Amino acid sequence: MTTLLALDTSTEACSVALLYNNEITHFDELAQRTHTQRILPLIDQLLAQSAIQLNQVDALVFGRGPGSFTGVRVGAGIAQGLAFGADLPVIPISNLTAMAQAAYEQYQATNVLAAIDARMNEVYFSQLTQVQSEKGFSVWQADIAEVVIKPEQLVMNLADDLSSAYKVGTGWQAYPQLAEISAITTEILLPSARYMLPLALPLWQQQAFIRAEQIEPVYLRNEVTWQKLPGRES
Repeated sequence: MTTLLALDTSTEACSVALLYNNEITHFDELAQRTHTQRILPLIDQLLAQSAIQLNQVDALVFGRGPGSFTGVRVGAGIAQGLAFGADLPVIPISNLTAMAQAAYEQYQATNVLAAIDARMNEVYFSQLTQVQSEKGFSVWQADIAEVVIKPEQLVMNLADDLSSAYKVGTGWQAYPQLAEISAITTEILLPSARYMLPLALPLWQQQAFIRAEQIEPVYLRNEVTWQKLPGRES
């Protein structure tokens, strides 16, 4: 049986999940600015609860973004360190797709509008539809590929009738102008590692994984600049 360990720190949520003996166990908590202190203890706790070691895991799954710059970077760094240390293959999963998977499992949604607040009057967005792959299992197809976009532009670019689609993510609450988009509201605001496991399992079975040195976080913003605050030296 396949054993997969997933972690995500891409937003203010911090989560870990384990697929072991065909069961998923997980821990989720809000840990804004404390991801680096919380993620490894959560992993240790999860593995100890199932009485297994990291080197018994078949592959490591991680939320590769989009999300906050720091959160995505922390998740990628932790995943890379663990994968190097235990010689594990890695399966990167989109945080937006993970929220779509949550909507499917909780609401049976197959058409999902995922929007995470990206700050600076922008959201990370993707429209995802569940379809059947040629091999007979369900996959998420991006009808609108992941993009960072202003709410006003998103309203203009989306189709008029989205009454059967489901909204997930913090973006919908962050920007009132998005209320113009008529779709079904859910309580899914943040990604969770537990919903990355069903997405990762078929990828593992197809050997669609990467090596630790190939990990690339997804920020969506092409340029990330660091600016010194007035009066600060660093």
